[in-house]
Amino acid sequence: MKVTRQSYLAIFLLFTFSSILLAQESQVSINHQGKNFNMLKHAWTAQWITHPTASTMDYGVFNFRRTFELKEAPSTFVVHLSADNRYKLFVNGTFVGRGPAIGDIAHWRYETHDIAPLLKAGSNVIAVEVINFGEFRHAKQQTFQTAFIMQGAESNVADINTTKNSNWKVYKNEAYSSIPFVSDSVGGYYAAGPGDRVDGSQYPWGWNQLDFDDSEWAKPRLAMVEFAVGRGFLFGSTWYLVPRSIPFLSDSTTRFSEVAMSTNIKVPKKFMLGTEAVTVPANTSVSILLDHKTHTVGYPKLSVSKGNNATIKTTYAEALFYQSSSEFSAHGGWKKGPRNQLKDQEIRGYYDIYSPDGGDNRVFQPQAMRTFRFVQLDISTGDEPLVINDFYNIYSVYPFEEKATFESDDTSLNAIWKAAWLTLQNSATDQFEDPYYEQLQYIGDTRIESLVSIFVSGDDRLMRKAIQQFDDSRMPNGLTQSRYPSYINQVIPPYSLFWIGMIHDYSRFRNDPAFIEGYLPGIKSVLGWFENKEDDSGMLAQLDWWNFTDWSEGFQNGIPVGADDGHSANVSLQYALALQNAADIFEQLGDLTQATQYRNQAQAMIDAVLKYCYDNQRQLIAERPEKDVFSQHTNVFAILTDAIATEEQSALMERLLTDEDLIQSSIYFRFYLTRAMQKAGTADQYLSGLTPWQDMLDRGMTTFGETDINPRSECHGWSASPCFDFIHTVAGIQSAASGFQKVLITPNFGHLKKVKASFPHPNGPLTVDFKLDKNGKLNGTITLPADISGKFKWKEQQLQLNPGINKI
Repeated sequence: MKVTRQSYLAIFLLFTFSSILLAQESQVSINHQGKNFNMLKHAWTAQWITHPTASTMDYGVFNFRRTFELKEAPSTFVVHLSADNRYKLFVNGTFVGRGPAIGDIAHWRYETHDIAPLLKAGSNVIAVEVINFGEFRHAKQQTFQTAFIMQGAESNVADINTTKNSNWKVYKNEAYSSIPFVSDSVGGYYAAGPGDRVDGSQYPWGWNQLDFDDSEWAKPRLAMVEFAVGRGFLFGSTWYLVPRSIPFLSDSTTRFSEVAMSTNIKVPKKFMLGTEAVTVPANTSVSILLDHKTHTVGYPKLSVSKGNNATIKTTYAEALFYQSSSEFSAHGGWKKGPRNQLKDQEIRGYYDIYSPDGGDNRVFQPQAMRTFRFVQLDISTGDEPLVINDFYNIYSVYPFEEKATFESDDTSLNAIWKAAWLTLQNSATDQFEDPYYEQLQYIGDTRIESLVSIFVSGDDRLMRKAIQQFDDSRMPNGLTQSRYPSYINQVIPPYSLFWIGMIHDYSRFRNDPAFIEGYLPGIKSVLGWFENKEDDSGMLAQLDWWNFTDWSEGFQNGIPVGADDGHSANVSLQYALALQNAADIFEQLGDLTQATQYRNQAQAMIDAVLKYCYDNQRQLIAERPEKDVFSQHTNVFAILTDAIATEEQSALMERLLTDEDLIQSSIYFRFYLTRAMQKAGTADQYLSGLTPWQDMLDRGMTTFGETDINPRSECHGWSASPCFDFIHTVAGIQSAASGFQKVLITPNFGHLKKVKASFPHPNGPLTVDFKLDKNGKLNGTITLPADISGKFKWKEQQLQLNPGINKI
């Protein structure tokens, strides 16, 4: 049978819609000057448009233009737009923004801009660049076909809607082609999209300016879709449009700090400041290795003049590499070296290739976000010299504001806080993600990242979006996907349990029952899948999919022993913990019957684990009934679920921290180890466990990695947990009731003598200021926001806390 593009598209759509349970979203109305646009329930007046002849399935960059006249500059001019895959919006030559925020076909984001400040009386132009990354697109990028839509508010003084008969024009930008990368070429599993190859001689320079001649451009055709609709429309279409739910990313300029190495050229110091150009002579090959000094993300901007027939290869890397005979080698014989000692190391990573056309002030910038600390320019010129006018980065991340503070008498903790917060920032764009290798939003990472973000910034919008998207990912079997959005289906059943944990976290730290209530069906569906995996023993058995728990030596591919082919105490206790979390959620919302059922199921699971896996001699729970493998992880869950009696948890934790024969927690799972330490009353030992983070700093890392030893990724949001724990564990600021309506302050000083912290509680700033005297007596103040009370616990002492200043 011959498979046409149309039949392939139909199969793809069938798969997409059959594998996603279309979650209900609240109806959203947008009001502009009294004109109510119900953008979700009705069909749009605008239509999706695309290029009339080019493939809408393959890689391509397309430029759209719409010129129009205004009698006077308007006070407001609102536009709603979206594109598949991505767009960049310009108005009268000025960059406005990029989008849409990442979503799936059933929840495709549109965005709203008021472009009035950029408009003027007379002629104006709206210009939009749309890219389809094609076959080698980012794994997070779902797609239907190349298309673009823009709809103006009814109050606008000019009609700029994209319709069949509108005056929009389109051009396929033949300057662009893609550079595909595979995991082997980048040094680890890679899913973050292609590089750009740009031929400046074919680029329509000035295409987004008003005076550009677009007379030869084509008239767009309608995309292969009936019409544009919102998510709540009465029947089906293709993209279901929903509004962007998070703020636009924050763009700022950052510059490289120094030239780390150069070959065949001397780079003036003022080039780093952007005040002096670099000239590469004709018929020359040079290399310039630039060090940003800190890990960063964004859209590096290269401005050049002249250099006709030159080639500029721009390679991006988080670290440099040296040849190694070690068995562990991310790049086939190459290994990351000390980040600040660059001798005998070289750059390896993904890259873009730019070919200037000889014009002046030509600007090249990648189509997608790049991640790097080091960038190398490998330049070969032809018969004309190349002038590099400037090269800097547009740092583009979610606009988190660092509101929390932490101070102590151990200044080394300041560097850990700083690097942890940068780790979180560089892992947060319009979703939480590993920025270099994957740019995918995983539940395991996102749960920790969400807690860091709300504890440091107080901003919960990215957490809410993530919870919603994982709910959108649920499959007919009841489980969420492990990472979402993604067009590559991956399932990690324990991550579905951690999704329930995320909702439980939100219920503890935000008083928002209406939001939580929307996820009760999803919670039930996840727990129902696990319930069906119980066998006669009462434990979970013969689990499907990838039951990842931690990247620990002793867990093959991160999977606890027994999870795939037997009975896993580890995953069984994770299930019990999720049942307990679900019980809390249902009880909070008034469903006591369901809460009781889940608590009874949790206890039955715990009883079965103890019956088959508890080892009386070692006083530990084994990984499986054979009692031949033991880990910290399973016994951490034993503490968190109260499988081990409260009065015995402290002694168990001491065994977990001292028994080196146990499978040890990685920096990721230490987040859960710390939760168990807090519960067991041994969190004074938390600070002594920060060695992996300090070791990464000692190796010159400026963000924290996926693992602390030989990390693939130099920046992995789950290792930002110290920012959460310095506030939650060391300063001891915890929620004592749903919605953070009461607080518990129980500090864990470890070796510290002074701790001062501020925290953005939903009701207002919460501060603590503690000091220990030479006799170990604690003094200080706790300031609570309005309407918030709680308790202070210190060793055997307990005090009532009231709104305002409390002296300790």
